[in-house]
Amino acid sequence: MANRYLIVIDMQNDFVDGALGTPEAASIADAVVEKARAFDGEVVFTYDTHGQDYLDTQEGANLPVPHCIKGTRGWELIPALDTVRREREARSFEKPTFGSTELARWLAAQNEADPIESIELVGVCTDICVVSNALLIKAVLPEVPVSVDAALCAGVTPAAHDAALATMRSCQVAVK
Repeated sequence: MANRYLIVIDMQNDFVDGALGTPEAASIADAVVEKARAFDGEVVFTYDTHGQDYLDTQEGANLPVPHCIKGTRGWELIPALDTVRREREARSFEKPTFGSTELARWLAAQNEADPIESIELVGVCTDICVVSNALLIKAVLPEVPVSVDAALCAGVTPAAHDAALATMRSCQVAVK
């Protein structure tokens, strides 16, 4: 197996067909599943993770839509991806905010042990969690090629998706 990583960002029920679901997110779901199933390398998943007190948090004040509450159906990966996660015995990271510093530190440790060939990100939302994680990873691993597959990401809106892709390009994250 190549020393490559596919990071699947927040492909949870609430972002696909739940509280914050969008047609764009639903439209990429099958292709993300196939990419994760066939990927030659390590697949890692992130979970947007909130508690029952979500509306009392800063994020909840700015986005007053309870979502990805741990232990609910909305928090779970979409079923087909959860199957891939189990089959691959894939690592996952719960993140209470947009970007996962824990994921970035773990990737840095992996790179220290065995240099990483590449890191690719797919998932939702391009303009919030995908861009946040891509920039965190690029900041921690500036010499590792980091890319985002634009066709396997979905933003809150198509315009926000495009804006996030432009931001990532300007920060030397390759956009496929």
